Amino acid sequence: MSKTMQLWLKAGERLYVNGAVLRFDRKVAIELLNDVVFLREAHVLQADQTTTPLRQLYFVLQTMLITPDKADDARALSRHLFRSALDSFSSPAIRKDIDQAARLVDGDRVFDALKVVRGLFEAEAAILEGGVPAPPRAA
Repeated sequence: MSKTMQLWLKAGERLYVNGAVLRFDRKVAIELLNDVVFLREAHVLQADQTTTPLRQLYFVLQTMLITPDKADDARALSRHLFRSALDSFSSPAIRKDIDQAARLVDGDRVFDALKVVRGLFEAEAAILEGGVPAPPRAA
């Protein structure tokens, strides 16, 4: 049984649903009555924002959701980026989450993998700034 999900969107906000892009001209509440893959505009990275290994990986994963006709190519690229991301980090907690995200993609749970990778952005930023990362937040 699928569960109903309610979303509240601002005027002009985009919603990506099963490869379709929807934009609303006014504030709206919508109810998704069945299982769909969706991304809110706030969680969509633009190409110019892919400045780190995990952001590049996230972009490829989101491509699998937003552009289903490119999913096979994106999946192949994601395998390379997962290996590269594992090589980029020494933190066992971060490596564990990257591995978990890779397994989720292998199990066709790309949306869940996206949440795991997004949850690592803060730790990655701390490492790149030379600080000690906080433990990754649970997705």
